[in-house]
Amino acid sequence: MAGCCWMVSQRLLLSPPLSHVSLNSSSALISSTPLSFSLGSCCRNRARARFSSALSVSASSTLQALIFDCDGVILESEDLHRRAYNDAFSHFNVRCLSSPSQDPLNWDSHFYDQLQNQIGGGKPKMRWYFKEHGWPSSTIFDTPPQDDGDRAKLIDILQDWKTERYKEIIKSGTVETRPGVLRLMDETKAAGIKLAVCSAATKSSVILCLESLIGIERFQGLDCFLAGDDVKEKKPNPSIYQTAVKKLGVSEKECLVVEDSVIGLQAAAGAGMACVITYTSSTADQDFRDAIAVYPDLNNVRLKDLELLLQNAVPAN
Repeated sequence: MAGCCWMVSQRLLLSPPLSHVSLNSSSALISSTPLSFSLGSCCRNRARARFSSALSVSASSTLQALIFDCDGVILESEDLHRRAYNDAFSHFNVRCLSSPSQDPLNWDSHFYDQLQNQIGGGKPKMRWYFKEHGWPSSTIFDTPPQDDGDRAKLIDILQDWKTERYKEIIKSGTVETRPGVLRLMDETKAAGIKLAVCSAATKSSVILCLESLIGIERFQGLDCFLAGDDVKEKKPNPSIYQTAVKKLGVSEKECLVVEDSVIGLQAAAGAGMACVITYTSSTADQDFRDAIAVYPDLNNVRLKDLELLLQNAVPAN
């Protein structure tokens, strides 16, 4: 190879692990040009395509369905969820006995980034936290709940209140979609390709997000919409994508998933689907080696780019 230029022959050459690469908004890890083009100027287009050792994708797959995650993909929602959880903890005066603080439980940004990137779904997050740090006292139960029924009740009440608070934040009008999302959705529908949204979040909150951010017409035009309520297991379990492919009536090899985290990537890969990543500030340092492409956002990504990605994806060895 001369300098930083090489030709792509069915797949991009593998680069060092993404976890060892410093990410920032000024440096896209994947060129938004189709993969069949030659790549030039390392400073302008730093390619980091990854092909899974576990995910098997047909080299001749044609894109028939584009599936979006919601939180982190359609909108940057991590901090909004964190604020809603902390408001719920404060409202019910949730206190873990293991905490040296006399104040209600409060998840800071650094901790929540780690938590939400390891455990999908709100109830599983709280259940894991309380198991690790002790079940809390609250205005719901004066003393920490001891049996499974009371513990489930505590989590249900907290989650329901948190969901309503999150809705209030979304309805405030201060939240916008991430760059390129609406245009890519419109391109997909115009091309006759099926469009879906699969989110691990509570259905009512996802519906509100979608109606508020992508608009009622786009939401009603989705070919498939699934939320955490629709499946028994949360991501990284692949069940939500396995359910989606059945509803869409296409092969998993004809689907392309857009995710923002390694949890979502694992869910897509587990369902036998190719996945592209559009990372956020809280997921940028994760290991996305099993994604077929990684982008800082979708602003310069066109449907034709995604179609070529899927066509050029190489089956795992």
